[in-house]
Formats: sequence, structure tokens, C-alpha cells
Amino acid sequence: MKTVLKLTIICTIIFVTNNGFAQNVHFIKNGVIEFEKRSNMYALIKKKINKDNESYMQQAFEAYKKNNPQFKAAKSTLRFNSDKAMYKFDDDSAPVSNNWLNNNPIADLKNVIATDFKTETSVTQKPVYEATYLVKDSVRKINWKITDETRDIAGYECRRANAIIMDSVYVVAYYCNQIAVSGGPESFTGLPGMILGLALPHDNITWFATKVTEIAVPEKELIPPTKGKPIDNAGLKKVLISVFKDEGDYAQPYLKAFSL
Repeated sequence: MKTVLKLTIICTIIFVTNNGFAQNVHFIKNGVIEFEKRSNMYALIKKKINKDNESYMQQAFEAYKKNNPQFKAAKSTLRFNSDKAMYKFDDDSAPVSNNWLNNNPIADLKNVIATDFKTETSVTQKPVYEATYLVKDSVRKINWKITDETRDIAGYECRRANAIIMDSVYVVAYYCNQIAVSGGPESFTGLPGMILGLALPHDNITWFATKVTEIAVPEKELIPPTKGKPIDNAGLKKVLISVFKDEGDYAQPYLKAFSL
């Protein structure tokens, strides 16, 4: 009888303690997240070198390494509340370089993305060379596989999830369930919390949060962009295929970048 009573008391204490802890956890539903996108330019340029161009590309690459850093960085912000989010890059976030090797479609892409979590739709202002498209469609459906691995990002404990998108693009994301909004940088959403870290390992690109500020975001800062030619994802894909139809393997990095 004493043993049963002792176990009952212990279980009660554990329940009360856990319940009290859960009640004290603060969940963030409004705020601004600052991200830094980093592109490994040495790796991206090296991928362009092949037997047909190595006679001049290797020399150009060696010269590039002497005068340019390995990583190109660009700053962006994600403003959000429980229903909507707006992701955009800072206008002056990356220095201008005259070196042609410094230009890369996936490193230079600067989408503006408004996401509506209630309707599961997004509006993306996407620059494609001289044209600007306004892509209105459903949010990307991603089959995430959540792991047990964790990582601290910007002071928040995040859990890792992996996925494959666009048939072959490997994605690693770190999300924080303390920020109770299923958003993230670029077009990546769908996890039980905010994505604070994102990597495309095979494409040498990362996005990591550097600062999270809990603050009420005015609705006017979450209004979708309006400039651009209206289109959906299927329509944009047809446009890209038409533009790059004669470029062969050269077109693949561009098709991938403009489809993210």
C-alpha cells in the first residue's frame, strides 16, 4: 500500500511539473527574422569548369580566388504573423562586382515572397533577366522527414528535417517550434515551426537566421507585391523552357535557380 501511494505521489509531482513547464513556454507568433544567405562561389565556379573550357576557365578561376572571398553574402528579412509572411532581400545587401565569374543565377536570385498560411498560397515577385514575373500559386508541398538532430540557431533550439524537391534538389532545414508559424526563407514552409536554417548542400547555398525579434508587424508590411507579369508556376516553367531550349546542359543551373 505504501509503495502504491509513493508511486502515485511521484506521478502527480511529474505531471504537475511538466504541466507547469508547458504553461510557461512562450510561443512566438509575430516578428521579424534577419537571415544571411551565403553562397560558396569557389565551389559554384569550379562546377562550371570542364574539359571544353578548362584552358581559360581554370586561369580565370585562380585569378578570381586571389581577389574575391570564397563566400558571397546577402541579407534578407522575413516579417510574419500567425497568418501571413513577407520575405525579401535588402536592396544593398551584396556588394557589386565587375568580375563575370561572380555572377551566378542561384547566388544572385532575390525573390520577394508573400505567403498566406490560411489559404496556403503565395505571391512571388521573381526577376528573370530583364523581365519580372508575379507568380501566384499554391505554396510548395514538401515531404519533410524530421530527424532527431538539433542545432542552436540565433539562440533557438532547432530540429533538423530533410527533403527532396524538384525531383533532385536535396534540402536540409532546421526549424524552431517555439516560433509557432509554419514559415521560412524563400518558398520553404510546411514544418511544425519556423525554419531558421536552410541549406541546399549540393548547390553550395545556405540561409541562416542571425537575429529574431518578437514584434507586432503592421499589415501594410505583409501586402503581396504587385509589380510583374501575372503567371503561375506551370506557366513560368513553360517560359523558362522556351528561353533556354537551345542551351543544353548550360541551362540547367538557370532553370533550377529560377524555379526555387
